[in-house]
Amino acid sequence: MLFQMVVAIGADRRGGGDYIPRDVVWTTQSRNSSESMPCGGHDIGMNVWVEKDDAEGQRVACSDVLFYVQQSGWFDENNTLLKAGRWRLHVDGDPFGGNDFRQRLCLDDGAIYISGGGVEVRLWVDVFQPVVFVAIKSQHKEKVTFSYESWRYRGRPVTMAECQQCSYKWVLPKDCMTFADSIQADDDHLMFSHRNRAETVFDFTVSREHLDAIKDSLYNPIGGLSMKGMMYAPDFHFEGTTTGKYADNDFRAWNYSCNDLRSSCIIIDLRYLRHQLYEEKVVEGCGTVAPYTFPSLKASDSYKRSARWWHDFWQRSWIESDTPNDSLQAMIRNYELMRYMLGCNAYGQWPTKFNGGLFTFDPVYVDSTMAFTPDYRKWGGGTMTAQNQRLVYWPLLKSGDYDMMDAQIGTYYRMLPNAIARTRHYWEHGGASFTEQIENFGLPNPAEYGKHPEGTDPGVERNAWLEYEWDTALEFALMDLLVGTKYSYLSEEILRFFFEHYQWQARKLGAKALDEQGHLIIYPGSGCETYKMAYNPSSTIAALRAVIETLRLKNEKASVLDSAANHSSILDFQSLIPDIPLRVIDGDTCIAPAVTWARIQNEETPQLYPVWPWRIYGLGRPNLQTARNTYLKDPHAVKMRSTKGWKQDNIWAACLGLTDEARRLNLEKLANGPYRFSAFFDPGFDWAPDHNRGGAGMIGLQEMLLQEASDGELLLFPAWPREWNCRFRLHTLDGRTVEASIENGNIVPISVE
Repeated sequence: MLFQMVVAIGADRRGGGDYIPRDVVWTTQSRNSSESMPCGGHDIGMNVWVEKDDAEGQRVACSDVLFYVQQSGWFDENNTLLKAGRWRLHVDGDPFGGNDFRQRLCLDDGAIYISGGGVEVRLWVDVFQPVVFVAIKSQHKEKVTFSYESWRYRGRPVTMAECQQCSYKWVLPKDCMTFADSIQADDDHLMFSHRNRAETVFDFTVSREHLDAIKDSLYNPIGGLSMKGMMYAPDFHFEGTTTGKYADNDFRAWNYSCNDLRSSCIIIDLRYLRHQLYEEKVVEGCGTVAPYTFPSLKASDSYKRSARWWHDFWQRSWIESDTPNDSLQAMIRNYELMRYMLGCNAYGQWPTKFNGGLFTFDPVYVDSTMAFTPDYRKWGGGTMTAQNQRLVYWPLLKSGDYDMMDAQIGTYYRMLPNAIARTRHYWEHGGASFTEQIENFGLPNPAEYGKHPEGTDPGVERNAWLEYEWDTALEFALMDLLVGTKYSYLSEEILRFFFEHYQWQARKLGAKALDEQGHLIIYPGSGCETYKMAYNPSSTIAALRAVIETLRLKNEKASVLDSAANHSSILDFQSLIPDIPLRVIDGDTCIAPAVTWARIQNEETPQLYPVWPWRIYGLGRPNLQTARNTYLKDPHAVKMRSTKGWKQDNIWAACLGLTDEARRLNLEKLANGPYRFSAFFDPGFDWAPDHNRGGAGMIGLQEMLLQEASDGELLLFPAWPREWNCRFRLHTLDGRTVEASIENGNIVPISVE
């Protein structure tokens, strides 16, 4: 047999050996794309499924292999995140329709194996370059048809009903179009591409936000962007096109066939993603668009080196338990599957999106009223909701997946010049102002930006939820400092904005820049999207304290290592940070959302942000009881408690050592989702599969197992039920690798590296 079809099980490291994650195995076909398996690598995600009968029922006895391919960075003129297309593999005789059907995701090598009726298919993505391989082997000669299906074979008007897929949202122009791709077939290969026009939603945004005067100096990643893929099908020959319909969307298929196939490997190459305006390479390893050359790497070599990477990936960190508890096992299993999906974008230029990542499927299977194309997702493609997006990347620190963080932090780095330029243009002071709903070019989403009557501040979003919310950028600044990337000055520019802007704002409103204690006056501020027109919100103050203290420690370390290291002038502002506001509830001291606020707009709990992500309060830190009082007694915190979507009560419960609460909430957070693949979580507030729910669940589980006190002391199993056996390998925020176990209530530290 070409492929070894052995189901891996978790290895027992008490006797030594590597960690081997358990496979996902299905023995029945799927109904539609919502019952797909994820597969990917580099910056590509695939949804793979075997569907019995096609959408129109024309082939009565037929089970076809179908898969979507999505590469991070395929942003069209409207900033919709496009899929590259859908592929269909049809084998005459219906070999995948029998009782011996098997579809297996092998996490240890990152590949999907499909078998039945003497035919085997293996799909994988090369981790080191964006290339998909589809290897086929049959015991007998078979007639096989391999088709590329595109719904963008024609231009499609973007309707108001589907405006959420792009950056225009509810300010959608009347003539907004998703323009047709260019698709060219040859005898054994196919080229498909989408080149953006020079004028895009970027130009609309710049004009709407009164930035035309500096437009020529602004970074524009989507104008002229060229997206291209090539499919090479040796042993196949082009037979022509057909039309069809899938999930209520018409498509055109480019069909390639082989009448007597025994063995073949098809390549789908997405190495070419090029910015025509800047004439620069934006994916490592890409060259000129023409002449085109297919990868010289053999499929067998690609498989081996990619499988080796995935195996090593699982050795970085893991969590396992032998306790026979279905809910516990589901929680740990879905943590692992979520981490796998994040690993599929390990080397992308653009981050994994919170609203589905690279694994969205036909929207009609999320909401039956949304019969839109597979490109649809709610809350945009090139738009980043920072409050949600952060939850996708925080868990990578404790899983030790530092190399995967560059896509997110690097995006802020690329957006930084625009954030600095808009700050200088609007207010004539320094720093970088990043908003909550932000485009991949660093400006506020044009719809969320709102209408600005004459006399209003053009730098502030006129939006009841988003106005004055700047501080989510500080979380990415802290990630940057903790990971130690090459972008360390990012945090300084984000901090500079707060210190300069709120002194500027105070002088505008009154006679002095600081209050009577010599502290910043953070007003108007915002406690997340919830406490609006706030005075000194606790979430912002805690953020400033945590980031500037981490920057100070980093600079001290750099000075020890390098006597010529520069001390940041930003540190001079540390004394200007106000105290975190407190209040008394039923006789107990609690963290206040702010000193005062005008209204409550959303359902977040920013008064607990000083616990996480800022870690001012918590286990092994001062004033733990104050934070616990806030969690248990603050009426808003109690009322807003939930495990839906981006809610993070599960994290706070773990950070506060509330074991019963942490158990309940994290079991709910990482319970099986409603789709066939258990880590495809429901859309929550956003879209399916909901990655910010999965990310928040990962963080909560990590915090149950491992925390650090303020002095660096390790806290093992700080919120873990003693009756659950568990063993883990995780990483601390200061870079230590910790392995420990708990068995029958006894905690055993195994190693600290």
